[in-house]
Amino acid sequence: MGRGKIEIKRIENATNRQVTYSKRRNGIFKKAQELTVLCDAKVSLIMFSTTGKLHEFLSPNMSTKGFFDLYQKTTGTDLWSSHYEKMQENYRRLKEMSKKLRRELRQRMGGDLDDLNIKALQALEAKMDSSLVAIRQRKYHVIKTQTGTQKKKVRNLEERHANLVFDLEAKLEHGDGIVEGEGYYNEAAHGASSLHALRLYQNHHPNLVLHHGGRFGSNDLRLA
Repeated sequence: MGRGKIEIKRIENATNRQVTYSKRRNGIFKKAQELTVLCDAKVSLIMFSTTGKLHEFLSPNMSTKGFFDLYQKTTGTDLWSSHYEKMQENYRRLKEMSKKLRRELRQRMGGDLDDLNIKALQALEAKMDSSLVAIRQRKYHVIKTQTGTQKKKVRNLEERHANLVFDLEAKLEHGDGIVEGEGYYNEAAHGASSLHALRLYQNHHPNLVLHHGGRFGSNDLRLA
């Protein structure tokens, strides 16, 4: 018993509609391939699903452009003239815009001002003042940011300096071999070693200056 005739109308169920589209699309593509092989025909199919997805078939050894060129030659139809005219119109519009922008740039540089009347010159002056305000605001912002960064670096250096001084004083305080003499201190092995380390650190950090306070234990590191 043969299958009943199917009524051709839109399938309301979205899932069934997509399944039917996929099956019939594959069937049409199969028939197009058979025509190409059996009859040496040039076949092109372009299909878009309801979701906008493109599916296409083109006979082997045939490009899309070549197919449309063949179509234009056979039918005498020009498919590109209207599109070319739109491109030309868009090109002229962009060219005019570029010309206007270049002229405005020259005027902002102080040139090409002869044809401007007083009203146009006042408008140009207002634009320049507005640009100058924006540039100054940006400059002050950059200066503020850089100043904040440098202040952070200085604070970090001061903290490192304080830590080094604290460590040095702790070593000198607990060190052996520091003997008091006639109004001065003689440096023993540990004290001399600590001072030598301090000198080495100072050589690598020329901005740090060693100040003597009259007693060896009162040496201080300060930023120059």
